Amino acid sequence: MSYIIPIGPYHPALEEPVHARLVVDGERITDARVFIGYNHRGIEKLAQERNFIQTIVLVERVCGICSHSHAMTYAMCVENIAGVEVPVRGQYIRVMTSELERIHSHLLWLGIACHIVGHDSLFMQIWKDRERTMDTLERLSGNRVNYAMNIIGGVRRDIDDAMRKDILEAMDDLEERMKPITHFLTTDRTLALRTKGVGVLTTEDAERIGAVGPHARASGIDMDVRRDAPYSSYDKFTFSVPVQKSCDVYARVVIRVLEIYESIRIIRQAVEGLPEGPVNLGVRLPKVPAGRCTLRYEAPRGHLVYQVCTDGGPNNYRVSIHVPTFKNAPTVPVMLRGNTVADAGLIVASIDPCFSCMDR
Repeated sequence: MSYIIPIGPYHPALEEPVHARLVVDGERITDARVFIGYNHRGIEKLAQERNFIQTIVLVERVCGICSHSHAMTYAMCVENIAGVEVPVRGQYIRVMTSELERIHSHLLWLGIACHIVGHDSLFMQIWKDRERTMDTLERLSGNRVNYAMNIIGGVRRDIDDAMRKDILEAMDDLEERMKPITHFLTTDRTLALRTKGVGVLTTEDAERIGAVGPHARASGIDMDVRRDAPYSSYDKFTFSVPVQKSCDVYARVVIRVLEIYESIRIIRQAVEGLPEGPVNLGVRLPKVPAGRCTLRYEAPRGHLVYQVCTDGGPNNYRVSIHVPTFKNAPTVPVMLRGNTVADAGLIVASIDPCFSCMDR
């Protein structure tokens, strides 16, 4: 006999409201549905009532984990419409911040994954190492969460030689600290039992539904906006795009570990090759004419898309935001079917969801 088990919309394991309805036969999940829309904040509507500078502050608060991603994507859209080019030094600093944010996001997710499967010691160790990344972001931008680095035409703060040295030392330290963590995550038997073969999303299902980011790459889809449609100065850096083919929660763990190493690699290149020159357009603010720009960005959770429309006035005419979780959430029911109720929380968390992002 089948029963329905509701999870959420408020649940101890989820810090944001989402409602999953599981149809179970004993402990086995036979069907599932996910309901969204509990946290609508009206950010897109608010953007229509604010000028371009105010909107950077607004969109940075779409998400507390990938705030730089939203601010940078919006700024690039406005810069495209205005026909201005960000100085190369400013582009490099944007890339550094982007990759530090990716490391911070992936470490946060890895720690939570360890906590869900019961490895609280490793959870605390990973988050301790994440603190060093947060300290680096604070040194770079002055802030730990919403970095406020982006302005129209570049970045707000430059870095000196001492800070470049500190960033390189932080990356060397993080790379060393990641080695034992990587060994444990990929060899521990308990972790393997909880993640291997759990929450499988086949390559075919991932393509059909439209999964993006690390979630898609863990299902064998080789795509990354930074490589496939380079923005800012990503075409000047050498990096690999990790792909896994086991399509389960274990693959999503491995993908994020490998991406941390690639982010360290990009940051080193950006710091060592940082060109001379200004980091923004100075006090000159560009006139933004009527126009439209749609731009893609590889956020830590995946494919982020902004469309900005202007009418020649001081405010946005329309700002449309499409976040990775909105694309990955439909994969959750597919992954839940055939698994046990005990694995439901881990499977939902494996997409690295941000429901506040999605319900912007």
